[in-house]
Amino acid sequence: MLTLTAHQPQYLPGLRLFDKIARADMFVYLDTVPMESSGFENRNKIKTAKGWQWLTVPVLRKDYQTRPIDTIKIKGQQWVDKHWKSIKLAYKKAPFWDWLVEDTELFYFLEPPPCYTNELALLNYAILIELVEILGIEIKLDSATNHNFVGNKSDLILDMCKKLGATKYIFGAKGRGYAKVEDFEREGIEVEFQDYQHPVYPQLHGEFLPNMSVVDLLMNCGPKSLEVLTCGNLKK
Repeated sequence: MLTLTAHQPQYLPGLRLFDKIARADMFVYLDTVPMESSGFENRNKIKTAKGWQWLTVPVLRKDYQTRPIDTIKIKGQQWVDKHWKSIKLAYKKAPFWDWLVEDTELFYFLEPPPCYTNELALLNYAILIELVEILGIEIKLDSATNHNFVGNKSDLILDMCKKLGATKYIFGAKGRGYAKVEDFEREGIEVEFQDYQHPVYPQLHGEFLPNMSVVDLLMNCGPKSLEVLTCGNLKK
């Protein structure tokens, strides 16, 4: 029995992705699909004293909508210092600032001198690996670049499931719009669609804002973050 899920790369991902990961046995880092024009591959939100703020990694965008994410290059290094200053300003007084910044390696890529790759997919994968470890999620991580998955959207996911021997696949909520459920049923693969109920947790800077990067949760809830973000809905 193997529960599989997958998602394209995200920069400092939000809670929904980690809920999906925590409920699976294996996660495929889907870095072989094209980058979306308004997705989260190179950006995410943090909460500041002035409300939410984008942290965006600049990329060389020529023909990016027709090129796989694993070919997208980061533009320059100026963003590194900017992101670090923004995170520090927003969370320096958070309850678990010291725990997250000093006891983990999550922000290794922001510490001077900058130690990061110029490839967006590799940067995001390194961050994802660290976040999974910090959260305490036990799962096998793999990358689509290690395989030869074929097809688009539902067909791609089905091919992935068959080649990896999955008996169940967890789609995100948007999967309802493109998943060919009958194809999965025909192959004996169970399909589940994520119905994530975003938790409310203690935050800095006034009224609660949902859909921030998981960094916001970690800064405010520390070691209890996995319990909070999964709402008790971990895989059995």
